[in-house]
Amino acid sequence: MPMIVGVVAGVAVVAFLALIGVFKAMWRVAEPNEALIISGSKHRTEGVEEGLGFRIVTGRGTLVLPGVQAVRKLSLDLNETELHVDCVTQQGIPLKVRGVVIFKVGDDYVSVANAARRFLDQQKLMAERVHNVFAGHLRSIVGGLTVEDMIRDREKLTGQTRAACGTEMEKLGLIVDSLQIHEIEDPTGYIQNLAAPHAAAVQRDARIAQAEANRLATEAEQASYARMAEATRDSEILQAGYQAERDKALAKSQQAGPLAAAASRQEVVVQETRVAELEAHRREQQLQADVRKPADAKAYEKRTLAEAERDARISAAQAKAKETELAAAAEASRVKQAAGAEAESTRTRGTAMADATRATGEAEAAAAQARGLAEAEAARAKGLAEAETIKARAAALAENQEAVVAQQLAENWPEIVKAGASAFGNVDNMVLLNGADGMADMFAKALTMGGTGLGLARQLLASMNQNGAGGTGQSGTSQLNGATAPPAQQVPVKLDEK
Repeated sequence: MPMIVGVVAGVAVVAFLALIGVFKAMWRVAEPNEALIISGSKHRTEGVEEGLGFRIVTGRGTLVLPGVQAVRKLSLDLNETELHVDCVTQQGIPLKVRGVVIFKVGDDYVSVANAARRFLDQQKLMAERVHNVFAGHLRSIVGGLTVEDMIRDREKLTGQTRAACGTEMEKLGLIVDSLQIHEIEDPTGYIQNLAAPHAAAVQRDARIAQAEANRLATEAEQASYARMAEATRDSEILQAGYQAERDKALAKSQQAGPLAAAASRQEVVVQETRVAELEAHRREQQLQADVRKPADAKAYEKRTLAEAERDARISAAQAKAKETELAAAAEASRVKQAAGAEAESTRTRGTAMADATRATGEAEAAAAQARGLAEAEAARAKGLAEAETIKARAAALAENQEAVVAQQLAENWPEIVKAGASAFGNVDNMVLLNGADGMADMFAKALTMGGTGLGLARQLLASMNQNGAGGTGQSGTSQLNGATAPPAQQVPVKLDEK
């Protein structure tokens, strides 16, 4: 019996230990910084829709059926990812934004469920996914800002980035604990150039402050030197004063005897001078009583009479001036009225004369303009006619010059012959040989040698071309008449036929 009891007790202990081992194998406890994701059965989780196929346990223990359910852990620790984003601002300036994002899986069941679906087996890739989300939104936000906005209000950039990424992070089941923009790198030097004026101003102020400090120090040193020199001067002056007092006392002691004698003599002179002054004063009083007072009385009488006479003359002059002023004012008023009337009349006459002159001038200008237009039209017609005539003559001369010359010679032949005969006008007797042939030869030579032949014809043509008179016989005739000699005389000719 005791053996049976021992066996039963041993079996019970073994069963209890086995039960404890099985319970321990089935019991899972979630750490404070993790969530247990239990899959393998349909569960209803608060805040999460039905039919997820997994159960979420945080901060407590739960039983898990080995082989039926699978347990995996999702870390709730903080994670961080560094941002290295190349951006371009609204001004087209490339920048490199450096920052850090600290995030974690949300504590609510919805966030844990969303994170479990996306990162349960890829928790190491969580930082990369978050970096990509923030990088895209950061580029978009920086593209709408200027460099000055980013520098002066970095909190605005941070807030806009967090607000833009909030919805996507919520879908991922993540929350952002912190977003910090550490640095904005400027490879083009734009920010440095922006800071250059301020740096120069600070450097300038520093140099000014240093110069001011140096000036104040120099002034203090100079003032100190001046006070030292002043103290030295005062000391020397005091020493010189003391020496002078000693010298004075010594000289005074040496001159005590002579000074006493001089003082006594001076007292005697003072007393004598006093007596003389009293005597002079007495005599002056006597003179005042005897001479000056009567003279002053007479002078006062004459001055009073003269002032009365002067006042009377002044009053009379003032009355006369007032009367003259009133008369002048009246005369001026009359003259002003007359001048106004005359000026108005003159202005009216001037206006009428100006209107008449203007009308006359306009009429004369119109007439002159009409005459000028008529004269210009006539001159233009005349010039066109002359030009046409010259053009026709030039064309004819160019086509048949010899014919034109022959025509002109034929038209002016009588004048040519008359000019040739003038060569014999002063001949009394002439002897001809060879009869009629000699006469013909001599006449032909006279025409050619005398210059009245072809030369006269050329002269005629040149005159016609210059004057443009249309080639009339009258112009040529007048030219010949101007060059002819006196009328030919009858010459007795003796013919000696042999």
